[in-house]
Amino acid sequence: MKPMTIRMMAVLAAGVTTLALCTACSSDGGTPSADGPASGMITWFANQFGPTTSDVRKTLISAFEKSHPDIKVNLQQAPSDSDVFRSTLVTQISGGSDSFDVYSGDVVWPASFGKQSLALPLNSYFDSSYWSTFSAGLVPSLTYEGKTYAVPLFLDNAFLFYRKDLLAKANLPVPTTWEQLQSEAAALQKAGHIKYGFAAQFASYEGLTCNFAEFTADAGGSLVNADGTKATINSGAGVAALSYLRGLISAGITPSAATTFQEQQSQSLFTSGQVAFLRNWTYAYADANTAGTSQIAGNVGVTTLPTFAGQPGPGSSVTGGWNVYINPHSRHLAADVVFLKWLTSTEAQTIIAEKGGEIPSVAAVLADKKVQAANPAFPIAAKNKLSARPSYVAQYAQVSEAVYNNVNAALAGSVSPQAALSAANDQIDTALTKGGL
Repeated sequence: MKPMTIRMMAVLAAGVTTLALCTACSSDGGTPSADGPASGMITWFANQFGPTTSDVRKTLISAFEKSHPDIKVNLQQAPSDSDVFRSTLVTQISGGSDSFDVYSGDVVWPASFGKQSLALPLNSYFDSSYWSTFSAGLVPSLTYEGKTYAVPLFLDNAFLFYRKDLLAKANLPVPTTWEQLQSEAAALQKAGHIKYGFAAQFASYEGLTCNFAEFTADAGGSLVNADGTKATINSGAGVAALSYLRGLISAGITPSAATTFQEQQSQSLFTSGQVAFLRNWTYAYADANTAGTSQIAGNVGVTTLPTFAGQPGPGSSVTGGWNVYINPHSRHLAADVVFLKWLTSTEAQTIIAEKGGEIPSVAAVLADKKVQAANPAFPIAAKNKLSARPSYVAQYAQVSEAVYNNVNAALAGSVSPQAALSAANDQIDTALTKGGL
């Protein structure tokens, strides 16, 4: 799943206040109780995912109801536009609506939704052994101030896609470090095999925050400290990562137009046969290998992202995908919890992978050889080192904007890497002192 735009992570509607968990609350007003009967009808407010030729949501509901005959799930169609969906959720939940019990949502929503009481904290209903079943590095992206606000329905990861035919022609190995990629890309260009060496998403939008978070992590740095109180982007690691990226553009390995590239533009450059290496999301493999629409079909390989020399491999991939949350006003909490647990069961996660084409969030399912056979990217995803964007801060929208605006300016050559990260650091620190989205 491609990253949301900042418009999709817009400031929450004015007037959102802390919600009283008045439905299904314990008698002392504390943690809502799930001791009631796990039966009846619950409503899942969700947008469609997976192939457009079938509705994986309905497949999941059918399988769930077969194994849980006392619970029926009503599917409520959510807006396909994430902006509209998010706005709808904010308006309805902040207004006390219980028209839906559980809802799907983006991976960058937990902190802002948790801060504004738009999602129910789940720690009391799922023990530590449950959370340990997910891919390493995933749970922190669901957590805000020690409370976990969602379960991960499916993932999206970043990968390195490459031209197998060109590497074979030049007798070059698949690169495992960014320095090696730069050297091989330059060699392929010098030999006249390819116009450009590397492409990614460097436009001034959320995708650049994803890219830069990965490169910074590969250099040993971070954008924000672990407790979300201080910017850390202006560091030696950050400057090294940004200087490397600017160097790719200056050397002509990455086209200067990449500072305007989102997913579609970078993917088009790759499938038209103009670039040797591409950083992109899961969908890119099938797209690049589709005969008739891709000029390089059959010649595309996929691997983990590289890291910088001297750092442990593989490189870092930020976490994309979708979660499932519980509406704090739900009157069917016991059934909600059962449904969420089942959605992250082996049965459901296998359906999501094999029928939906999405990366399962449960590590054991992703490691299953039968599941991996469903998509060539899945075995690579099982090896990925996940690194969350700093979406664990409620002010993530402002943080991300500070990152992508300033990094983009440096990539375009308007300011130096050091000046860009100094400005980003100040802007992030200012955002972190504010109240949230």
